[in-house]
Amino acid sequence: MCGIVGLFTKNARLEPQLGALLSAMLVDMGERGSDSTGVAIYKDQVSQPAMKLTLFHPATNYDWTRLGEIVTKNFGGKVNLSIRTNHAIITVMEQLDVIKRWMHQQFPDVRLMSAGDTIEIYKEIGTAADFVEHFNLHELHGTHALGHTRMATESAVTTEHAHPFSTGLDLCLVHNGSLSNHNRLRQQLQRKGIEFETDNDSEVAAGYLTWQLSQGATLDQALESALKDIDGFYTFAIGTRDGFAVLRDPIACKPAVMAETDDWVAVASEFRTIAHLPNAENARIWEPAPATIYSWHRT
Repeated sequence: MCGIVGLFTKNARLEPQLGALLSAMLVDMGERGSDSTGVAIYKDQVSQPAMKLTLFHPATNYDWTRLGEIVTKNFGGKVNLSIRTNHAIITVMEQLDVIKRWMHQQFPDVRLMSAGDTIEIYKEIGTAADFVEHFNLHELHGTHALGHTRMATESAVTTEHAHPFSTGLDLCLVHNGSLSNHNRLRQQLQRKGIEFETDNDSEVAAGYLTWQLSQGATLDQALESALKDIDGFYTFAIGTRDGFAVLRDPIACKPAVMAETDDWVAVASEFRTIAHLPNAENARIWEPAPATIYSWHRT
């Protein structure tokens, strides 16, 4: 009984409020899962070939400044660093596979949560209310975001097992449900070069989409394939650099509601978390149909 939320701004005037709006949505979903909470926010796009990395270390007093200095020494260029509790956003001028391999060797206790032009992921054990306060989530701005409150059923309660999961550049996924063929699918994807950090079934779904996109599929095409290849019960919300998408399994036993106005699109496990959004009383509201892809993209 996890909770998912997503908010996509269609009006740039809402971008400074994204963190505050998402905070309220997450807290409303806190009753659906208190084991861990997480968000993916798309903001402050960097210019290629620069790349933003979200890093995590369990110690709140970790010396991120030293890490930034060592990265600068090894890779040169200007390395930007911003710290939010036990997470840090670092901007580097290097290919992901190179920096990822180097990080594993030099800082094995630091976890890479996400990488891309715009994505930032923050997640931690605990309730949504504590998470929102701890990370000062209301301060954040952005174009769109996904969030998740987890009730663990398939794997351990750790920060790494919290949602969202990111297995590719600017891609993330949150999931309410349970997958039945994730072990076999994980093995198939690993043989194709997809790497996983946990044994969580939801991370396999994210990895599957990453592999499909790497083969040239669009997000909608990847989700069409997922309906054939991923077994189980699910409501997925997927974030990309330019937008987000929602997909329910063919039975659609996991709850979801969507709403849209001229200014925003939202998805949640329950309507009460959408009701406080601006002009929600005039929104078009519907329950996403089974096995139907809903997607929005920035133009």
